[in-house]
Amino acid sequence: MPKSYLDTENGRKSFELPGARPHYNPDRPGQVEHIFLDLTLDIPNKRYQSTCEIHLNPVRSGIESLTLDAVNLTIQSVKVGTTPQEFDYDGEHLYIRLHQPTEVGRVIQLAIAYRVENPQRGIYFIAPDNHYPHKPTQVWTQGEDEDSRFWFPCFDYPGQLATSEIRVRVPKRFIAISNGELVKTEAEGDDKIYHWLQKEVHPTYLMTLAVGDFAELRDEWNGKPVTYYVEKGKEQEARLSLGKTPRMIEFFSQKFGYPYPYPKYAQVCVDDFIFGGMENTSTTLLTDRCLLDERASLDNRGTESLVAHELAHQWFGDLVVIKHWSHAWIKEGMASYSEVLWTEQEYGAEAAAYYRLNEARNYLEEDASRYRRPIVTHIYREAIELYDRHLYEKGACVYHMIRAELGDDLFFNAIATFVNDNAHKTVETIDLLRAIETATGRNLLFLFDQFVFRGGHPDYKVAYSWDGDSNLAKLTITQTQAKDGNNGSRNDLFDLKIPVAFGYVGGEKREERREERRAARTPSTLNSQFSMPYSSPLTPHLKSFTLRVREREQSFYFPLEKKPDFISFDAGNHILKTVTLDYPVPELKAQLQHDPDPLSRIFAAEALAKKGGLEAVKALSEALKQEAFWGVRVEVVKNLAKVKLDQAFTGLLAGLEDADARVRRAAVEALADIKTVDSYKALKPLAEKGDASYYVEAAAIRALGSLTASSLVENKEEKTLKLLKSVLKERQGWNEVVRAGAIAALSQMKTSENALNLILDYTEPGTPQALRLAAVRALGTISSGQTNVNVERILDRLSELSREPFFLTQVAVASALGQMETPRAIGILQALADQTPDGRVRRIAEEAVQKVQKNIGSDKAVKQLREELDQLKKENQELRSRLENLEAKTK
Repeated sequence: MPKSYLDTENGRKSFELPGARPHYNPDRPGQVEHIFLDLTLDIPNKRYQSTCEIHLNPVRSGIESLTLDAVNLTIQSVKVGTTPQEFDYDGEHLYIRLHQPTEVGRVIQLAIAYRVENPQRGIYFIAPDNHYPHKPTQVWTQGEDEDSRFWFPCFDYPGQLATSEIRVRVPKRFIAISNGELVKTEAEGDDKIYHWLQKEVHPTYLMTLAVGDFAELRDEWNGKPVTYYVEKGKEQEARLSLGKTPRMIEFFSQKFGYPYPYPKYAQVCVDDFIFGGMENTSTTLLTDRCLLDERASLDNRGTESLVAHELAHQWFGDLVVIKHWSHAWIKEGMASYSEVLWTEQEYGAEAAAYYRLNEARNYLEEDASRYRRPIVTHIYREAIELYDRHLYEKGACVYHMIRAELGDDLFFNAIATFVNDNAHKTVETIDLLRAIETATGRNLLFLFDQFVFRGGHPDYKVAYSWDGDSNLAKLTITQTQAKDGNNGSRNDLFDLKIPVAFGYVGGEKREERREERRAARTPSTLNSQFSMPYSSPLTPHLKSFTLRVREREQSFYFPLEKKPDFISFDAGNHILKTVTLDYPVPELKAQLQHDPDPLSRIFAAEALAKKGGLEAVKALSEALKQEAFWGVRVEVVKNLAKVKLDQAFTGLLAGLEDADARVRRAAVEALADIKTVDSYKALKPLAEKGDASYYVEAAAIRALGSLTASSLVENKEEKTLKLLKSVLKERQGWNEVVRAGAIAALSQMKTSENALNLILDYTEPGTPQALRLAAVRALGTISSGQTNVNVERILDRLSELSREPFFLTQVAVASALGQMETPRAIGILQALADQTPDGRVRRIAEEAVQKVQKNIGSDKAVKQLREELDQLKKENQELRSRLENLEAKTK
């Protein structure tokens, strides 16, 4: 039975919404051996005619009927061979009554003729219209999770693997790309027929088709074609964004111990794509929003990570296929971890560690604010609900913990064993455990039980003290996620071996170290390689121990020759966790300066900021100037801003001059949180003149809106509005990053009707999509300070937008409504949840309803407190008046 929406055990909302139920793969009538689609597209009218042939090898004799998944298709006929079959169709399933029962060993060749008009899912027709006359004409498909049934009849679950074939007729000017090899092309009048064959088995959700007037760019890897398809005119962006693909193929072929398994690798960038990318077998589809220009490539590594992620799926997900959606972490976790692996290869170990930290943070945020769930669960409403931060980022962290537990050699041996043993087969989580044991002899069920099959992670508090008389270091480790009493519930505790290191710093001169750090941070060096390896001339000596931490609170004593300079808890920081360090300030300063692990330096910066005080500000300000690795400098900036002292502002100003755009961006965002005129003065020139980085410039513009709205920065609204209007009119650019920053700035000016009017203007059709979506989301942000009349205007607009069919628009509407504090927002969200065909939008809308209900509850409580305060003021005034009257009479 599904849990209630609120999980009372851990105080978090449950992943399982009402209507969730256990899901299992259906019984198999047989093995699908081959699928052949023969399509004729009528692109102007958004329709097509098709025949789907399915070759089915029965698993047993005597089967008299078959049930196929088929949604919103017009079924015209069903045949086995040349013999018509009787069938029923309810709009979701095709029920075929076989004229002759099955016989084991005798393959059935089903042929289903059908047509589709104006499809809403599965296959998408993109075309210019009155509002967007320059939009390209394209057709593309999207099958994951269970959307292939919307464009052809099939057994639509990942447990069925078959070869496939697509033959498609399109107008001559278009290119059609699909899985596998191009067998043949032929011209017929004004049309061209493309015939693709996928010889390797794969599931239905990985079958794809992409049609458009594309430019084709060619690369190769070991003689295999590596091609990029983009809208004509974007060839330069394609090379810049996708050009590392051959090197990535070589890298993953080596890391996974299995050469790239398909005859080609194509990447097709399409318009209006609903995801970032989709790893269709040998033919990945990508959003055209991933195509970078030169300026965007300065500090955007998102595209490179996206390319690595989808490529890694060709092994994890396509070559080795999950048997059921509940085990999707096997593929999504490894694809996400492959982003870390590629970062390590291309930018160094420190950049990879920082990338992994941010993956962990994404999961931790979802766990804290949204819900907690086991990574592997088969209880849900729709499989797409599983595709969350637990699946991707937590899954990646689990793979890293496996690597840390085994060591590099055994880990990659285990991965190669898993891939080779299961190539062209389906797997479950147990198969990964078995491959690890086969390759290494290690049984890691203890790790899977704690991090995969149950929810959560350890939250550690680590206290350190030194006994100089006995030369004893004491560490007290508390698992704060466990309830107090009886040493914590066993269900809440984690049992892990954790490495701890005590660090001793060498005696080189501090000035020598400073000069080497400065040399490592020259602009020319940073421009050639964003992530420089940490190389301190004061390489510390580390004395290491391994602790078994399994109780709620444990104290450990370490006899040492002398007092350590710093302490590294979970040395290397391989465990997925949160950690609070309760160390004295000198040890934290030494850790920030000398710990060889960048994540330990970051945790030290966090702990120093919590300590506060002038000494912490000085230490953080010094680190901002001397730290070699940009990722640590970013975190130093963030933590420096948390210390509420004037000196912190001075320290942050140095961040605006940093050679790395990512540090400058962090400094801008930090200064935006310091609501003073000085912050406004520091950021205004940057907003006016711009920056080499789109993101830095957008952050500065966004900050002006936030600062203008502050009560500490007065009389700036008119000037800021003038600047924002100018930005919106003149600063078009890559993915509308800068102009979206201006919209975000307007949304912070919550009491301004002029700001609201500008935002509303940019929600109109015809606005570039990225900018329009930003404006839609901004309506929710600005609503909290507007008059009742303007709130109704916002709701009217969002209600209108909610009826648009585009997935990303619906998500933006739900996001905006979720920020509001009015019951009418709930009604619009519920209507959206009821009407959308997309399970992701449905869930987002339903979760937004919960947020609005909470907002309304808080609003009512505040309103009640205000009314009570007003009543007290009134009574106090009456008492004061009576007292004054009495005093007057006495006189």
